[in-house]
Amino acid sequence: MQIQQDVRQTILSWLDTQRLPYRAYEHAPAYTIDDCLAMPFINGHVTICKNVFLCNRQKTNFCLMLLRPITPFRTAVVSKALGLSRLSFAPQETLQGLLHLASGSVSPLALYFDRTHEITLCYEKDVRDTPEIAFHPCDNRSTLIFSQDVFWNRVLPALGVHPVAVEQVE
Repeated sequence: MQIQQDVRQTILSWLDTQRLPYRAYEHAPAYTIDDCLAMPFINGHVTICKNVFLCNRQKTNFCLMLLRPITPFRTAVVSKALGLSRLSFAPQETLQGLLHLASGSVSPLALYFDRTHEITLCYEKDVRDTPEIAFHPCDNRSTLIFSQDVFWNRVLPALGVHPVAVEQVE
């Protein structure tokens, strides 16, 4: 619990230092996408993403996939789109080791900790269809909302992240 708070504080401090605007909401722990969708500040103007952390069998290729909450995740489709074979959910120790995250707190904001850019950020194109987008700041007891423009054109470039759109995830 303390580790999550420390990681969250690191992310919030970095966002503030970079002068990246967001709205923050504190709430009960949200472990599932259904928990997230039930939050009163999530509505038709805000996409809260289903975030899936993947790796290949050898644990040499890593991918963080952002999906709409309603999109079923199919590893074969994502693997084919990225040209990577046998992607599956990354083990908990990899999640902690590379991104300083616990299960249920996966967020693209954790790419702050991927200083060597080992992880490819991928996204379903439709996550960009709303005016705003929301993520946990690496702690599932808080949610940050960004304008789509700020997230894609300011946050990710400040992280040195070059996201890859995945055409067909369904």
